[in-house]
Amino acid sequence: MLENLSKLLDVEELDTNLFRSREHVENYRKVLFGGQVLGQALMAATRTVEGRLPHSLHAYFLRPGSSEKPVIYDVDPIRDGGSFTTRRVVAKQNGKAIFNMSASFQIDEPGFDHQASMPTEGLIPPEKLKNTQQLAEEAGMNGAAQNQRRYMVDFRPLDPMSYFDSKVREPRCMFWFRVDSPLSDDPVEHRSALCYASDMALLGTALQPHPISLFDPHLMPASLDHAMWFHRKFRADEWLLYVTDSPSASGARGYCRGQIFTRDGVLVASTTQEGLIRQIKG
Repeated sequence: MLENLSKLLDVEELDTNLFRSREHVENYRKVLFGGQVLGQALMAATRTVEGRLPHSLHAYFLRPGSSEKPVIYDVDPIRDGGSFTTRRVVAKQNGKAIFNMSASFQIDEPGFDHQASMPTEGLIPPEKLKNTQQLAEEAGMNGAAQNQRRYMVDFRPLDPMSYFDSKVREPRCMFWFRVDSPLSDDPVEHRSALCYASDMALLGTALQPHPISLFDPHLMPASLDHAMWFHRKFRADEWLLYVTDSPSASGARGYCRGQIFTRDGVLVASTTQEGLIRQIKG
């Protein structure tokens, strides 16, 4: 089992603007984890850009990918401007596109600065919380616990059972999280790692007003699209607070939003996602 997220995010250069994944996250359903494709696609795009960091990305998941096969990332260098750079990435397996993404990069420059405040009411420090692997084990969900360990991210929900039980709640959630293993000082690695982790908690928020959990065998969950904005510097191997909500669910889709803060309250990234939450009859 892979133990280091840095190894997972590293992609092999096959040719100019063409890359291939070296590793994958094992998955009991043999379906490729969307966060892995996000993180690796951003890493591939960044390998074609010099002197600029990604500030936003917009992605669509087109087909289910297989977690048993490598992924090819084809980067299209659409534009290199004076301040901004744009890249388009198409991820493929078996010759078919499974994912596409547009990413924008910017030079480092000063400007106006303000941010939303981090919620503090009822906020419990991560050291006093259990992670999702421990919670799944306590709930007797050993398969889910093993799957949580494979993701190499320590997730700690403030509402301990919101991740697993089917109790009806408001569509809001807060998690502490950090990458299990130390990362390098390369900010690109931290942004790619944040892409990876950001796909782990959003969709479940859309299910909280309904008596079903993300792990229910009668549910078909899948990421459909994902957008992300990077606001400020951070480290993904230090504790971050993920604050999520879901304004709407309809048409077998759930729409979710997220804000990511450092432990001292700095807003470092924002996310949005719409995902499939289809109930399977029978």
